[in-house]
Amino acid sequence: MPLTDRDRAILDFEAEWRRHAGAKEEAIRADLALSPARYYQLLGRLIDTTEAQEHDPMLVKRLRRVRDERLATQSRHASPR
Repeated sequence: MPLTDRDRAILDFEAEWRRHAGAKEEAIRADLALSPARYYQLLGRLIDTTEAQEHDPMLVKRLRRVRDERLATQSRHASPR
């Protein structure tokens, strides 16, 4: 299924957000009219799609790596020693 305009806007925002003045959460609300929680839910789903990978391969690869590292860290801390 092709990316929607909102999907592309989320991916483009994530790629460019450091250029925005102010806190990221404020920019999410102002630019995308989404709550930060909803933004991260949508972004998390998007980065697992082929369409997102095709739209911005470097961004998706970086976001997947960050997510996987975070999950690995959480898993290590949750495991009994």
